Amino acid sequence: MNTSITREAALRIGLAAMELNVAPRELTLALAEKLELPLTESKLCACSVETLRATMDGEGGICVSEKEDLKRAVRILWGEGVSGSDLPQREAYSEGDMPNSIRLACASNSGEMLDGHFGSCERFLVYQVSASEARLIDLRSTLEAEEAEDKNLARAALINDCQVVYVQSIGGPAAAKVIRANIHPVKITKTSPARESVARLQTSLQTPPPWLARIMGITPPSLERFAALAAEEEEA
Repeated sequence: MNTSITREAALRIGLAAMELNVAPRELTLALAEKLELPLTESKLCACSVETLRATMDGEGGICVSEKEDLKRAVRILWGEGVSGSDLPQREAYSEGDMPNSIRLACASNSGEMLDGHFGSCERFLVYQVSASEARLIDLRSTLEAEEAEDKNLARAALINDCQVVYVQSIGGPAAAKVIRANIHPVKITKTSPARESVARLQTSLQTPPPWLARIMGITPPSLERFAALAAEEEEA
């Protein structure tokens, strides 16, 4: 069993333990019993007040009676206002909020940087991107994928709702699995803020090249004239 924990998850648990006035080890063990190992940022983000209360109360548990304490601890576990955290905050998003948008994953090891290789990055930053707007809608830890028999397949499954993934590097076999998951891999070898690459993608969405138009489900501008001529011939 993989008992690893990311630096970010450990930081959040330690700060939440201080809020609840319990030992970090006690809280870690209690969370592990309820959420199962490995403890990841994604699991902590799914933790609710009810989950935390159930985690800590009961036989052998840690008794916490103040609901406000639990609320503050849960927000910390989500990463809200965590001093020392280098991770960006998620932005609210509901399906359908951004018409004509696509979903992009960026391989990352630190902050909001595009600095990761597909097979070894710590997380994927997930953006919803349109020509006029971009939102960071999720951060997905790859820690659990490390337990899988096929780690590259597990990583592809982790972002299978995305149409594009930006990476610094990706091997041939891994790229094949990503493509089979209907995700278009793009190598960006220079370490840079992910938002810079997101901004370039936004510009491309205004006049998409053929590969991007295909992902968007539209006819590339360069082919629109030929498509119109073909339609006219069919009507003739």
